[in-house]
Amino acid sequence: MTSEALLTSGKQAVELMLTLVGTMTLWSGLMEILVESGDVQRMGKLFRKILRPLFPGLHDDKAWNAISMNLSANLLGLGNAATPAGIEAAKRLSGLGTAGMSALATLLVLDNTSLQLIPTTVITLRQAAGAANPGDVWGMTLVISGAATVIAVVLIHIVRSRRQGI
Repeated sequence: MTSEALLTSGKQAVELMLTLVGTMTLWSGLMEILVESGDVQRMGKLFRKILRPLFPGLHDDKAWNAISMNLSANLLGLGNAATPAGIEAAKRLSGLGTAGMSALATLLVLDNTSLQLIPTTVITLRQAAGAANPGDVWGMTLVISGAATVIAVVLIHIVRSRRQGI
C-alpha cells in the first residue's frame, strides 16, 4: 500500500512538472517573440507613460524594456517567466545611481504585489490537480492582487513624500 502511494505520487509529480514546463515554455517563447519583433520596445513606451510617476528620474530605455517584460509576465501570472527580465532590470537599475536604486525598490514592491490579470500558473496547477473549475480563482486573484498593488503604490507615494519633506 505504501509503495503504491509512493509510485502514484511520483507519477503525479512528474505529470505536474511536465505541465508546468510546457506552460512556461509556451509563455517564455511568446515573450522572446515579443522581444525579437520589437513589441517589447513599444510595450516599454506604453509602460513608461503609465508608470513614469512610480519611476521618477528613470531615463534608461533598456531598463524600461526589462521592467516592461517583467511586469507583463507578472500581469499574465507567469512569475517564472518574469524572473529573467526582473534580473536584467535589477542589473540595469543598480548601475543608475540613486534614481536606479529607487526604481529597483519600486520594481521589487510591484513584483511582490504581483498584479495578475490572468493567473496562468495558478490555473495550470489547479487544472493539473483535477479542479472542476480551474479558472474560478480568476476574479478573486484580480481583486486581491489589484488591491495589494494599489496599497503598495499609495505607500510608495507616502514614503517618497516624507523623504522629500512634502
